Amino acid sequence: MISYLIRLRYFIDISKLNLILPMQNSKSFFPSHLIATLLFFVFSLSSNIILAQSIFKPSNEQLNAGLKEALALATEISADRLHLENGYLNNLDVKILFPPEAKNIENTLRSLGLGSMVDQVIVSVNRAAEDAAIQAKPIFETAIKEMSIQDVKSILTGEKDAATQYFASATSDSLAVKFEPIIDQSLKKVDATKYWEDVTTRYNKVPFVKKVNTDLTGYVTKKAIDGLFVEIAKEELKIRENVNARKSELLKQVFGSVEKGKE
Repeated sequence: MISYLIRLRYFIDISKLNLILPMQNSKSFFPSHLIATLLFFVFSLSSNIILAQSIFKPSNEQLNAGLKEALALATEISADRLHLENGYLNNLDVKILFPPEAKNIENTLRSLGLGSMVDQVIVSVNRAAEDAAIQAKPIFETAIKEMSIQDVKSILTGEKDAATQYFASATSDSLAVKFEPIIDQSLKKVDATKYWEDVTTRYNKVPFVKKVNTDLTGYVTKKAIDGLFVEIAKEELKIRENVNARKSELLKQVFGSVEKGKE
């Protein structure tokens, strides 16, 4: 309807121009009351267009489809990005480092000239996370499909990371179950568990240090999932705040109406 009004307004603007210009450039006469009527009609159309845009209110079906489209986009981009080689390793926001309780191991080994061994462990755990990241997509797809309209409305009107919080609550357990065997296999594939055993064994031989026995697979699994949510939060924020990130007309309408509702 809005696009129809805009086209009609354009047509009348051209007609108005064609009618008025002859009056200015020649002695021909055109009834002034007709010109006034046309101008009134044009301005009425302008007002109706603005009014229609301002009072647009998506239906529940549009809200549901719009948010789910946005979340599918955000989760797919995030999983694909982290699945790339160096997706975790070169992203300082999600890069997996030594566990806090094992930080003394890293510092001690580096001081003993074993920094290359430490670096190899860090590379290996990030490679494992990158292998697992792509497996998140079907889990997110299921979570999106299972959203109720109440969930959709709460997310749309909630905090800037409301969708990310929803995913963290709804998918963390499923992600852990899916990720852990993949990460464990990946760690073994690149000998990360061997490196970790070498690191901890050497560290535990240092006199007077507290022995460390860290579950490497469990730690990497948790950090890999945390990294996914960091990236999803970034994409969610883009869609909420950047009109250009809304790739479809539906996304523009749904999130535009949410913005107007908060004004």
